[in-house]
Amino acid sequence: MTRLSAILATTTLLASPAMAEMLPLEKDELTFGFIKLTDMAPLAIAYEQGYFMDEGLFVTLEAQANWKVLLDGVIDGQLDGAHMLAGQPLAATIGYGTEAHIVTPFSMDLNGNGITVSNAVWAEMKPNIPTDAEGRPQHPISAEALAPVVESFAARGERFDMGMVFPVSTHNYEIRYWLAAGGLNPGFYGNGDATGTVGADVYLSVTPPPQMPATLEAGTIHGYSVGEPWNQQAVAKGIGVPVITDYELWKNNPEKVFGLTAEFVEANPNTTIALTKALIRAAIWLDENDNANREEAVEILSRPDYVGADPEVIAASMTGTFEYEKGDIREVPDFNTFFRHHATYPFYSDAVWYLTQMRRWGQIAEAKDDGWYDEVAKSVYKPEIYLEAARMLVDEGLASEADFPWDSDGYKAPTPAADIIDGIGYDGRTPNAYLDSLPIGLKGDQTVVGSEIQG
Repeated sequence: MTRLSAILATTTLLASPAMAEMLPLEKDELTFGFIKLTDMAPLAIAYEQGYFMDEGLFVTLEAQANWKVLLDGVIDGQLDGAHMLAGQPLAATIGYGTEAHIVTPFSMDLNGNGITVSNAVWAEMKPNIPTDAEGRPQHPISAEALAPVVESFAARGERFDMGMVFPVSTHNYEIRYWLAAGGLNPGFYGNGDATGTVGADVYLSVTPPPQMPATLEAGTIHGYSVGEPWNQQAVAKGIGVPVITDYELWKNNPEKVFGLTAEFVEANPNTTIALTKALIRAAIWLDENDNANREEAVEILSRPDYVGADPEVIAASMTGTFEYEKGDIREVPDFNTFFRHHATYPFYSDAVWYLTQMRRWGQIAEAKDDGWYDEVAKSVYKPEIYLEAARMLVDEGLASEADFPWDSDGYKAPTPAADIIDGIGYDGRTPNAYLDSLPIGLKGDQTVVGSEIQG
């Protein structure tokens, strides 16, 4: 029996929904941080639908200026927890950047990101893209279509710059994955080099999500990788074209997590379970009845206190469609997924994928054995807390028994090659074999020394 199980066994009575007893909370006034992105939705919904209050939690939600400010706020205790990039708890725990032991009992969503290019770049790419029977660009669009554009920039002595939101963001790893799958090198991180541009064909830099469209419009970058609604904002403003969604890049890939310090969880185990219960309920609400609540969710998220974008822009991706070129609207029902496909369960294999990408591009400077990846994943991702919360919800009649992977060992079945743009499957149980299978990226004992890859 886990420590949290023991606490639950001695402090709760769950004989029936009518007899459900609220957990004794160690802390009931909480402040959570978020960035203005569509995938902060579980926090907004848990607040607006009263799910936090149902657990006896008095929650304040505070938008943060950027991902570093958000992480620092959690570490120094100004924030009790936050909507985080999945790479942040992992990077902090292994000491890449700010060092702190951050854990997650809850994954916030699957998919939800895109890669957008300027209108000028799109005009150069488009002749390189096959068309479908209706004469529209055929998706998914490979970065092979971008390669001649990058080459033309280089021939003119110009850098090809693109934006992503943070060095350990999904967006950084996704744009790198897409570029590499198309034969373009997005660069490596070397000792003392925080830019990740060693050997780069395409130069990536950090831009906060809400500033992406304006930075693109100003010509500072030629494209970017970001979460919604900031790809759809480029379409609405007529300044850019999303060329691929992460659903097309890697079907049902993991995205944000809810992060807390390990110290908070240790000191507040019941509070952690209670907030996880509220977030699970919010995720269920967001996906239930074939996304029937999404229009209401769009209205909530459009408020200035949350995402603060026009409802039409948020709805363009959150209600089951995605707009590429102006008027090219396609059905993508799982683009934003909050509960289906076990979206909220913190799988170790998701953590391992992020760690492989850190190693692939040099953020993890030296080779690690497979056991190291498993150990780090288990130190950060906490499915045991998630399942405690899920069990309570089922016993209270607020969730279905069939909706949770009770018997999982924490690893998903391998992702088939057909679900990933480069045709290379992913198995979280064998991270080094996976790294060796990727054409561009560090392998084995390779390291970045100066401007060279050695080993």
